[in-house]
Amino acid sequence: MKPVWIVDDDRSIRWVIEKALSREGIAFNSFSTAQEALDALSDGPPEVLVSDIRMPGQSGLELLQAVKHRHPAVPVIVMTAYSDLDSAVAAFQGGAYEYLPKPFDVDQAVELIRRALDESRREAEAVEPVVVGQEILGQAPAMQEVFRAIGRLSQSSATVLITGESGTGKELVARALHRHGARASKPFVAINTAAMPKDLLESELFGHERGSFTGAQQQRRGRFEQAEGGTLFLDEIGDMPAELQTRLLRVLSDGTFYRVGGHQQMKANVRVIAATHQDLESRVREGTFREDLYHRLNVIRLRLPSLRERSEDIPLLAKHFLASSARQLGVETKRLADAALAHLSRLDFKGNVRQLENLCHWLTVMAPGQVVELGDLPAEFRDQAAVLVSDWIGALEREAELRLARGETGILDELSRQFERSLITQALKKTGGRRIEAASLLGMGRNTITRKIQELGIEGEDAAD
Repeated sequence: MKPVWIVDDDRSIRWVIEKALSREGIAFNSFSTAQEALDALSDGPPEVLVSDIRMPGQSGLELLQAVKHRHPAVPVIVMTAYSDLDSAVAAFQGGAYEYLPKPFDVDQAVELIRRALDESRREAEAVEPVVVGQEILGQAPAMQEVFRAIGRLSQSSATVLITGESGTGKELVARALHRHGARASKPFVAINTAAMPKDLLESELFGHERGSFTGAQQQRRGRFEQAEGGTLFLDEIGDMPAELQTRLLRVLSDGTFYRVGGHQQMKANVRVIAATHQDLESRVREGTFREDLYHRLNVIRLRLPSLRERSEDIPLLAKHFLASSARQLGVETKRLADAALAHLSRLDFKGNVRQLENLCHWLTVMAPGQVVELGDLPAEFRDQAAVLVSDWIGALEREAELRLARGETGILDELSRQFERSLITQALKKTGGRRIEAASLLGMGRNTITRKIQELGIEGEDAAD
């Protein structure tokens, strides 16, 4: 935990605050001049800065300006005399969090510092660090296209709209676009617009001024200011209320905005990446999403495939998630048996990659052995496999019923050929055309699969063994 900094040339003031923070178990560092505090900034900023305004040498206002320039998220509390109104006004204009009048009540001072600490930690949580080396996994052709798109966009600051079903990894792609781009050294700030209450979302995005609404006890920077110079990721943009769509459009159009209750125009140097699982074109037609905002966001569209479209990645992803869960829990990594893995590769993961990740965490905790067998899967996954089997059998029954109703003959031979052709084609696709491996998977001999390939006219009959 970073300390609170106390800057005051009056030793008795420093002593009073130090004793109060010590009783509360709050770490602190003290400085007698603004220059000492500025020199210490090279080792990292404080969590909260408490500074007097009038000091020999550089003033507290100059210190405030320097700290806000280098570390805008640090809350700064300025101490001033009751009569020093001009200094207090100047402090707020310079971005101060709050001011503490002298002489002050010690309990009041501690309460104010605690509020500032809470604010600092909220901002730290909003500006999440990007984990170096955190990459998206995928070998399927659909994912290779996504990788190529990220590479092409690496030197661009264009607005990107990421679409795809829930759980496909839209935020992970947004982070990759940020990490591999020119803004990588600046903040990546994410906000889920669907998870935020409507009446708070405006303040979260654009910030608010002190007293702008009930409960606004101090000025607060919004996500656009927190992301200055970096990337702002707006997840589930399709759920944004209509009135906020108008404000967002203005930011995207001219790069300016106002805090809630504010009159000073703010500049936003931010790359916006938006994401949605919804069909925005349909929402535009329905009148629930602004068409002009849609076109502003849809500069470059990046569609993420569902896990159903990249089922060949399930073994790779499952292995990764099992290893990750094991590291988190400090246990040995479990492994999926071939039968269990084959079943998972055939399932319809409606929650996509997130659902598979949750399953792997569940297996790490709940599966009895180190090798996860088919019977170790949760009931809903075993039931889903049974549903898939019943679905294709039901489809076969309906097809047979239809053909019999039409009076067709030779149905068994024709459907059997189609059945065999499908099985062999899929097995060859799975093995990259290697017949011996395909025959082994299907439970037939090499000569049998070679003959079937010729009889059924399957393409790729010259595939390598």
